[in-house]
Amino acid sequence: MKGATVAMLAMIAMALLMVHQTQALSCGELVGMVQPCVGFLQSGGSPSGECCNGVRRLQGATQSQGDRRTACHCAKSASGQFRVNPDNANSLPGRCGVSTNIPINPNVDCNS
Repeated sequence: MKGATVAMLAMIAMALLMVHQTQALSCGELVGMVQPCVGFLQSGGSPSGECCNGVRRLQGATQSQGDRRTACHCAKSASGQFRVNPDNANSLPGRCGVSTNIPINPNVDCNS
């Protein structure tokens, strides 16, 4: 009986460790998700299926406030580097059928 209790506690501890050791997203990973969208973000038109898949992955990968803040800072930096058209950036989630609150805009305040 004591051995079973120890084994059960060990399994619970391992499960808790697995839940709490989620790895934070890197800026490179986030930018990689929307890399297929660069053409749309710069020039408009229609976002590709690959672009929209990346937007969906980005939405799924940014569930915590910290992840969303990281994504915002990355998107802010990348939008300036890639000369993103703010109107195209604002329309991208809707064009892909995704609801997200991560702006892709060089002028956004990511801390609010």
